[in-house]
Amino acid sequence: MSGTVGSARTRSPPSAIIPSPDPLVSHRAAGQNGVMTMPSGDSPSTTDSISTRVCVAGGGPAGVMLGLLLARAGIDVLVLEKHSDFFRDFRGDTVHPSTLNLIDQLGIRAEFDAIGHALLPRLDAVVNGVRLHAINFASLPAPNRAITLMPQWDLLKLLAIEGARSPHFELRMGYEVVDVVRDGAGGRVTGVLAQTAGGLLRIDAELTVAADGRDSIVRKALDLAGREFGVPVDVTWFRLDRPSGSAPDTLGYLSDSAFIVTIPRPEYLQCGLLVPKGSFAGLRRDGIEAFRQRIAVAAPRLATSVSSLASIDDVKLLSVRINRLKTWSAPGALCIGDAAHAMSPVFGVGINYAVQDAVATANLLVPVLRAGGSPKAIDAATRAVQRRREGPTALMQRLQRSVHRIIGTGAGKRVLQNPPTRRQRVALRVAIPIIRPIAARVVGYGFRPERISREVLGEGAARR
Repeated sequence: MSGTVGSARTRSPPSAIIPSPDPLVSHRAAGQNGVMTMPSGDSPSTTDSISTRVCVAGGGPAGVMLGLLLARAGIDVLVLEKHSDFFRDFRGDTVHPSTLNLIDQLGIRAEFDAIGHALLPRLDAVVNGVRLHAINFASLPAPNRAITLMPQWDLLKLLAIEGARSPHFELRMGYEVVDVVRDGAGGRVTGVLAQTAGGLLRIDAELTVAADGRDSIVRKALDLAGREFGVPVDVTWFRLDRPSGSAPDTLGYLSDSAFIVTIPRPEYLQCGLLVPKGSFAGLRRDGIEAFRQRIAVAAPRLATSVSSLASIDDVKLLSVRINRLKTWSAPGALCIGDAAHAMSPVFGVGINYAVQDAVATANLLVPVLRAGGSPKAIDAATRAVQRRREGPTALMQRLQRSVHRIIGTGAGKRVLQNPPTRRQRVALRVAIPIIRPIAARVVGYGFRPERISREVLGEGAARR
């Protein structure tokens, strides 16, 4: 298969594009625009190549959102995702108010609200058995005054469906980017090589955007230097049945034995237990009963649910990293999202910051690309993306590192007595009302939240 990506084709109904949770269905292979997975029989040979204006490596929040925004602005874009579907548990679920504002701008709020999700107008934490109403989003401007917990695969499918409404958008699943293409040895990046079921495919592009996560292949190929900030913990990831009885949704249990994050989903709790980095092998050797007991001691409310954890094999390891590139771009290429800066799970801002990067990138690139921008102009725009997003990212990472220093893994930390001492009660009465609105703003919006420019909204902006 060869040709130019993004040429206009007859459109199929968006509702037919992505069945859930099955792999995406091929529509362009059948001569229709939209989202695409190449069946192995139709995969390109190693000699095939296609071209587009912007090639995005990675179909996560940054990649799919950027693809959607560029397509809305009339820019041909191809998004490549190495997996055959979005259905994976190792992804954040938190959609912040600033991201909800962008969903509203895109005119897809009704579709968003139709997907199963949980609204958290406040964030509760239980510290050594004492429940704290730490953050209340009611202080934020209307209409979005809550965090939404939605499985990331549902959010990605929603954005992909909306992108497929444009003839300028294409998403190919099962296409793994394995290298960049350069104009001569060490020259300008002119595209990527992608591994498919039938061999290598070359994609030629005016700009290549790395949105392929913290283990970015594109970033490695660009040989961009970064800085690692040591984090002393990892997260074990597992599901528990919801405990019986009614209680407010709780995002975290911090005791002097452990720190457990609990993300409410419609039928179960997605949980994360912080453990010292490098201790996972020992945890597995201790077995499932010891792990269950550790949860029950740290969060007694979950004691009746630990039996739903059948085996230690149901406990997965998520490596926690905080890092940031010194330079986010190279001639013809740009890194955004986790490819440019891995974020800690603290405050659940990973999706938010990835999406903010995508919006800033579209706002800065669209005017240049619409004007038929020269390579020099495109590179200047990519450098502007770093100038705009590096500061907010560094501030949030600094805050995350401070939290890690304070709480560690929870073990051995008695942040609050139960019952609180007189001094602690006074401190809580004074400090929490002051901190709540500030924390709501920082957690809900991050530093320097983005808005989609009118020029980017362009095509389809009036859709409601």
